[in-house]
Formats: sequence, structure tokens, C-alpha cells
Amino acid sequence: MSLPTERPMANANNNNYVARFFGGPPLSVIFRLVLLSILIGVILEVLGLDPWNIIDSLRTLVVRIWDMGFDAVRWIWRYFLLGAIVVVPVWLIVRLVRTPRGR
Repeated sequence: MSLPTERPMANANNNNYVARFFGGPPLSVIFRLVLLSILIGVILEVLGLDPWNIIDSLRTLVVRIWDMGFDAVRWIWRYFLLGAIVVVPVWLIVRLVRTPRGR
């Protein structure tokens, strides 16, 4: 008669091990993992990564970031020069007009 009472105990221990392995209720953890996987998948798709050819996609991503970095430097340099053409002469004129004389 002791066998039927031991069996649910063993089943409860198995459920406890499963919950401990998952870090919580298994269905809840699986649902969160599915949602997180979809979110990360969308982000990786925006970055242009392809799950079937991940190595080539990572190489392409690095090349695009590298190119974008130098394009950004060129873009900033161009606007810097354009602004400096106006700002530096105005600054120089203001400094020359405001210098104290006769000291």
C-alpha cells in the first residue's frame, strides 16, 4: 500500500526539478523565451542578419558599420568646415573689436 503514496511524491520531486531547471513554472518560462526570441529576431532582422547564413550576415554587418563610421566622419568633417567658414571669422572679428586698447 505504500507504493501509491510514494509515486505522487516522486512525481512532485520531478516537477520540482523541472521548475528548478527552468527557473520557474515551465510554461511561463517557455512563453517568455518565445516572446524574447521573437523580439531579438526582429532586432537582428533590422540589423540585416540572416539566420540561415549567420557568418556572412555578421561579416556584412561589420562592413556596413565600418563604412557607416567613416561616412559619419566625412559627414561631420564637411559640416565642421562649412560652419567654421562662418564661425571662425565672426569669432575673430568679435575678439578684435572687444580687445582692450591702451594698456
